[in-house]
Amino acid sequence: MIELDTVLLDDTLVHCLERRLVLLLQAERSDTLTVEGRFAISRISQALVGGQATAPRAILMTGMPGAGKTTLARALERAGLVRLCPDEEMFRRYGHYGRDFPRGQFRVREAPVLKDIALELRALLTAGRDVVVDHGFWTPEERAQWAATAMEAGGEPVLIYLPAPHEVRWERIRERNAQSLVDPNSIEFSEEDLLRFAGRFRPPTADEPHIVYDGHPESVLATLGRGL
Repeated sequence: MIELDTVLLDDTLVHCLERRLVLLLQAERSDTLTVEGRFAISRISQALVGGQATAPRAILMTGMPGAGKTTLARALERAGLVRLCPDEEMFRRYGHYGRDFPRGQFRVREAPVLKDIALELRALLTAGRDVVVDHGFWTPEERAQWAATAMEAGGEPVLIYLPAPHEVRWERIRERNAQSLVDPNSIEFSEEDLLRFAGRFRPPTADEPHIVYDGHPESVLATLGRGL
């Protein structure tokens, strides 16, 4: 668990916390602030002024397939965070996507998996563990829902955006497709699938405080106050 009172906050993290605090205070003024929001105001304020704040981190990632989410999540896992991966649990329960169950059933089968992962996230945060969720979170609504789950459990959500051009993502997906029958993190996609997904993905805007991933896990670990 990271104790913010003993860690020199990185400028990027301070900026994210300040932006989130502004949005929460705006919600308070408009009388739309939730209970979780009030908790977050207290935690963020304590962190920014150097007061004791020991909330465990919930690292939420947003990015398209092939953006590098699992590579980053595994680096964070090696640094001591707990990694939760819905794709691996999907593979464990149902097998290979498109062979052991029809492609059209993916979302239906994924729903209970995500529900169970959210419960596990709550339990880990309540126990004081830092967690990274190895998942894409394509929409602001999904990200807000999971951030609220983290805060309800006493955690501090940190959103990391992994941008990557189509060419880079497709090259990685092509390599992963060869392992799709044995690797739960290598769900097979065509290039047409990837282009179609891009139309559904909504990257975070300035209204969602986030860290932009630069391709180097050590940068994220430095922001979080951890080392490899």
